[in-house]
Amino acid sequence: MALNNTYDARLVQQETAVGAGVQILLLALLGSAIGLGPAGWLTGLVFAIATWALLSLALHRSGLRSFGPANRVTLGRATLVGGVTALVADSFQSSPPVTLFVGLTAVALILDGVDGKVARRTGTSTALGARFDMEVDAFLILVLSVYVSMSLGPWVLLIGAMRYGFVAAARVWPWLNAALPPSTARKTVAALQGVFLLLAASDLLPHAATFAVAATALAALVWSFGRDILWLYRRSREQRLAPSAQVRELVTS
Repeated sequence: MALNNTYDARLVQQETAVGAGVQILLLALLGSAIGLGPAGWLTGLVFAIATWALLSLALHRSGLRSFGPANRVTLGRATLVGGVTALVADSFQSSPPVTLFVGLTAVALILDGVDGKVARRTGTSTALGARFDMEVDAFLILVLSVYVSMSLGPWVLLIGAMRYGFVAAARVWPWLNAALPPSTARKTVAALQGVFLLLAASDLLPHAATFAVAATALAALVWSFGRDILWLYRRSREQRLAPSAQVRELVTS
């Protein structure tokens, strides 16, 4: 049994290595197609190595014996996000072809709705898979906000940084780590961030319309985070006040 577990673990780890190899292949294809510069190559390689290392560590800690079809979809999406990241890094020197940039990003966004469905249909939903999916989503939004900020201004970075700011704040205020109730509105706002940012990055709209699209995305995100933070604060306050209320009830009874 120990040998079988070791063999399965090696197979799982091999899939992350294959993902890193595919990422490097994508960078090579981008390099041959558009002449990817040093910044793009370096950023893409760092992304590939970091994704492989962090995912391998997470898989080792989780003890999963199978990588699963849904995680394969997410890994493929992460590979596309790595390509988009390389293009954005390269754009500080020369703008990437809009068609290529939009195409890679659009496929990554479309696949965001696939991995969850695959996980549910195959019964392979895991906490690791959900976290992997969420981190890929968050990083893509951050990268897109960096790209759009170059034409609209640094305020767009708030869209990509908000989730990471929330995670940092939760280290200071642990009550932010409490589980939130399911919300269709929250999921909708999160899904629209990538769509709005891609539309803003596509050069299809006039500058004023592009500004409005990005501003709408930021306003919706501020509303969503604000609503969730208020709910978490009220829940935390109720939990803090509950023991005092019970004590008063015992005293008066």
